[in-house]
Amino acid sequence: MTDNCCPSPDCNVISMEKHVCPRNGKPYKSIPITAVTHHVKRPWDLDTEGKVFYFCDDPKCDVVYFSNDDSIITKTGLRTDADIMSESLEPLLCYCYGITLLDFKENPSVKGFVIEQTKLGLCSCQTSNPSGKCCLKDFPKNE
Repeated sequence: MTDNCCPSPDCNVISMEKHVCPRNGKPYKSIPITAVTHHVKRPWDLDTEGKVFYFCDDPKCDVVYFSNDDSIITKTGLRTDADIMSESLEPLLCYCYGITLLDFKENPSVKGFVIEQTKLGLCSCQTSNPSGKCCLKDFPKNE
């Protein structure tokens, strides 16, 4: 079982074991390799053989991805922004549809839209979201 809500069987990750980020020392769960390859610069140069990758979501840490051999990919190694790691006032909540926190505050029904798209299998969290996981957990609770 994964933390991913995408209905595709391809959303499975290699391992659910946690690994500690080499920079901040916090443990993180593994993510699908497709998340990494869709967000790094020059994915064709990325050595993935036998590696499990992890997503560090700590905005104070410059590491975004790291592997079980402690190799790292920092924010400068991405071709996309990892807003989920940002401390900005307007982070993206949903990478599949470009929904920001402001969009949600102005129209909370956008969460229902995302839920429906997810149920229909129309999300692309595994590749669109740098964490490789479903964005629904990133929407504010109680709103």
